[in-house]
Amino acid sequence: MNLSNNKILITGGASGIGLGLAERFIQENNIVIICGRRESVLNEVKTKFPSVITKVCDLSVEKERIALYEWISENHPDLNVLINNAGIQKWVSVTDADFYESMKSELTTNIEAPLHLTSLFIQLKSLTTVMNVTSGLAFSPFAKVPVYSATKAFFRSFTLSLRHLLKAKNIEVIEIIPPALNTDLGGIGLHDAHPSVSSFIESIFEQLKEGRSELTFGTSETRLNASAEDLRNHFNAMHPTM
Repeated sequence: MNLSNNKILITGGASGIGLGLAERFIQENNIVIICGRRESVLNEVKTKFPSVITKVCDLSVEKERIALYEWISENHPDLNVLINNAGIQKWVSVTDADFYESMKSELTTNIEAPLHLTSLFIQLKSLTTVMNVTSGLAFSPFAKVPVYSATKAFFRSFTLSLRHLLKAKNIEVIEIIPPALNTDLGGIGLHDAHPSVSSFIESIFEQLKEGRSELTFGTSETRLNASAEDLRNHFNAMHPTM
């Protein structure tokens, strides 16, 4: 992937990893479009980075995903990079009374939305790259976020297949595999002790320069290369009472 002179759509680009990617891609001389549900948050990003293009879109709603694609097709037909970054994480238990209803939003946002967007945006003749943000939890789940972990395992599996399926269209598929980072994913303060987004982004861009298709950092690098026994031991270490 060329790191400059692209037009890039980043879903969930107003905070966390998405915002970190947006800032760095702007620095690398790219046109960046971000979408999110909250117009006020998008406007804050626009104030900080005047060149960014914003679009309000609730990706959990099918018709809004279609509207986003149609808007891009009409106004930015030269878009060549799609970054499926938007995701939600809920700390839940299967014994919770509202577990079934709660999990629906995770399944929609973390699986249905990026699959739908991918199927739409590969219709753009200009598209050259799809980047999917998965997680180190795709390899070894954390039981306090059981649905999130499962959605990321699904999304990694899909990404591996997608890389093969899009070879004929000359569309590169890159997987970003973050570990836990200091973001508000899952709730404010839950990840304060983890590495910063900025250090993660620096590492990711170094790997992009090297031409890697699986981008890792810290513990996600360890999990990517771990044996089955290592992953079992890691899971047991995270869940000592189970």
